[in-house]
Amino acid sequence: MGKFSAYKVQLAQLKDGHHEQDFTIDTEFFKNMERPDIHKADVKVHLDLDKKHDAYDCTFHCKGTVEVACDRCLDPLDIDIDADYHIIVKYGESYNDESDDILIIPEGNPYLNVAYMLYDTIVLCIPMRHVHPLGKCNRAMVAALNKHRSAAGDDDEEDFADDEVDPSVPGGED
Repeated sequence: MGKFSAYKVQLAQLKDGHHEQDFTIDTEFFKNMERPDIHKADVKVHLDLDKKHDAYDCTFHCKGTVEVACDRCLDPLDIDIDADYHIIVKYGESYNDESDDILIIPEGNPYLNVAYMLYDTIVLCIPMRHVHPLGKCNRAMVAALNKHRSAAGDDDEEDFADDEVDPSVPGGED
């Protein structure tokens, strides 16, 4: 069994009509994708698939959380995932993903592996900058950052004010 065999949608055996399938995206999924910056994941994916003749209208609903490191204090930061992805899949002579809305797969494929579609959908929900909301960063780390910034003579940015950190967050006072 392959690393992503749990993410196969059996297309060839489906009859016309509505079909549903559920997937779970977890920490192991991102390890297999070689994405070490995502420390934990718990995303539920629901696929609504409507088959009409030779077309498969697929809508993926992704909802859950992934954990990454905060860029400022390096403590864990949960990112909420709530996204939909829609694509129409058809059979053709050869694989073709040039369109954003239509995917053509070879006629001999009885299934579609959706692992990379789900990966892309979830990763695009993660902001480029991962920082806690004001007041939630590790207080000790923020103090250390301010100390090193002023020692380096970096006056371009203001120090993180004391009101930007939450004293109840681990890292306490100096």
